[in-house]
Amino acid sequence: MRKSCVLLAVLWIAQALFAANTGIATSPDGQLVMNYRMTDKFTFSVLFHQQQVLDAVEAAMTLDDGTVLPKGSWKKVRTEQNRFTTAATHYRKSQIDLTYTTLRVSWANCSLEFRLYNNGIAYRFFTQSRDSINVADETARFGLPNDFSVYAAPANSRVKSDDFRVQTFCSFENTYVHAPLSQISRTHLSMAPVLVDLPKGGKMLLGEYNVRDYPGMFFLPDEEGALKAYFPQLPKREHQGGHNNLQLLIDEWYPYIARTAGKRQFPWRMILLAENDAQMLDCDIPYTLADTPEVDGSWVRPGKVAWDWWNDWNLKGVDFKAGVNNETYEYYIDFASQHGIEYVILDEGWAVNKQADLMQVVPEIDLERLVRYANQRNVGLVLWAGYKAFVRDMEAVCKHYSQMGIKGFKIDFMDRNDQKVMRFLEDAARMCAKYHLFCDFHGAPVPQGLTITFPNVLNFEAVYGMEQLKWASAEQFDEVHHETILPFIRQVVGPMDYTQGAMRNCNRGSYHPNWSRPMSQGTRARQLALYMILESPFNMLCDSPTNYEANPQCTDFIAQLPVTWDETRVLMAEMEQCIVMARRKGDTWYLGGITNWDSRDLTLDLSFLAGKTMTLVTDGPNVEKNAEDYQYKSVKVGSTLNIHMASGGGFAAIVN
Repeated sequence: MRKSCVLLAVLWIAQALFAANTGIATSPDGQLVMNYRMTDKFTFSVLFHQQQVLDAVEAAMTLDDGTVLPKGSWKKVRTEQNRFTTAATHYRKSQIDLTYTTLRVSWANCSLEFRLYNNGIAYRFFTQSRDSINVADETARFGLPNDFSVYAAPANSRVKSDDFRVQTFCSFENTYVHAPLSQISRTHLSMAPVLVDLPKGGKMLLGEYNVRDYPGMFFLPDEEGALKAYFPQLPKREHQGGHNNLQLLIDEWYPYIARTAGKRQFPWRMILLAENDAQMLDCDIPYTLADTPEVDGSWVRPGKVAWDWWNDWNLKGVDFKAGVNNETYEYYIDFASQHGIEYVILDEGWAVNKQADLMQVVPEIDLERLVRYANQRNVGLVLWAGYKAFVRDMEAVCKHYSQMGIKGFKIDFMDRNDQKVMRFLEDAARMCAKYHLFCDFHGAPVPQGLTITFPNVLNFEAVYGMEQLKWASAEQFDEVHHETILPFIRQVVGPMDYTQGAMRNCNRGSYHPNWSRPMSQGTRARQLALYMILESPFNMLCDSPTNYEANPQCTDFIAQLPVTWDETRVLMAEMEQCIVMARRKGDTWYLGGITNWDSRDLTLDLSFLAGKTMTLVTDGPNVEKNAEDYQYKSVKVGSTLNIHMASGGGFAAIVN
């Protein structure tokens, strides 16, 4: 009798909530609670470990005929428990296993699907129209309970226009502003994702994932203490121009953000939560939100690449004029071959400038000769391509260079994330896969799942990377500080082409920009550590081959490092302070640690490696005078390891 009464009470409460268009959903562990309701609009709030982290999150979609989705009382609510288990590809670990609660709230013409993980929530729209639709706008408004501090990167610092459509034309590269939300500009867009400081040391990352045939997201604060999404409108008319005539510049826009199928799923809106900084570094939720692979990627070979552009083709001690010519690239190929580096890239300069035609090769380059030379030495060649040059005849370009033996393209200068460019990224990935070519996208937004759905997309830029050190002063770019932020924001949503590996290293007071002899900020050991801290399945060696040859110990160390991993452990993580990562490939472990401009002494728990042998690179005793000073030694691993990191320093280790 008592059980029957309890059951009737539960059913009565559920019916009452349904009738009132309110509901509650929880994560599998019960520590994340979402309260949702439908009045004149759909909203929800979020509790995380009994702490209010979001209130009045608003989700809506407006069509160009004025229809607002959702509208009215919902018709059906369904929940179920799910488990996501998969072998991960080109990732920080080989296996992913996560559980989540699925909630689907349905109306007559649309539905909202939620996934509640123990450390995050994602939601997306489904529409049911038989006809195509024009989406005038989408509302994704994240209300914060208090004036929390946020880390936000402005979309384009050089653009002074208050027209948001103009601000969306950007390379998706900038440093982060850290301030209370009330102090973040309301007239200048910020790029997604944005990180929010929570009380008690927690973090919340707001962004998107699985963006397909739809524009990407920017953020703006509003006067009521919320972060709201802004989506670029669909371009109507463009003209060729911009950097070396390789871009498409928008002259006119349609009055909507997307023209798309009426029956489809839309991108995920993503809320990632962490009780501490280390949890954010180890978040696998984004991987579970991507569509499964659309193309076969079994032929794709991740690897390291010798890069020409950052070091300005600056070889020394050779008997030829270094530059964009056959002799220079043969030297790069020989260097790569001798050290087991899988690729050499020919960056901007191999195709005739300002013609936007990848079939016009400069006379100093014989590509077929270089491909033959590289093939004989087990090195693959990769070509840089500007957006307009690549898009003008994608299939002809891919077919021609695939048949020649080129392995992939670094495609650059889209500098937009409207629906047209987001379609292009997919089209380029699909076309490259058809001809067994891989892609590295620069001048593009963050990956948002494309590296998973298209495993031939190895990398994205979308990061204020080391290339800035060719021209940016220390006042313009504090690289050391920036590197203690990136893994907690940008890297959470996918790999990034940061391009580390500098052999010219400088302390805080001695750095200066130099185009032909660029240098890093911070120590030599730090540069080695970045290969373990940052994730990049197509990972650059940014410096000149002759600089690496002058530093054989460090070069041999880098050459041994994998670019994908079977396991990752966060040993220490404090945002803007220090990061220590341990990564495993097979039976070998690789450790890397970096600090900010404060020197630091750490005691690391390495009991899981005790008894093994470690090759250890640390900051040298004279590193305060010369940032290139380091110590290289072999040690037996005990249960703990004491490490000193100098100002701007780091350490790196290989354990087997």
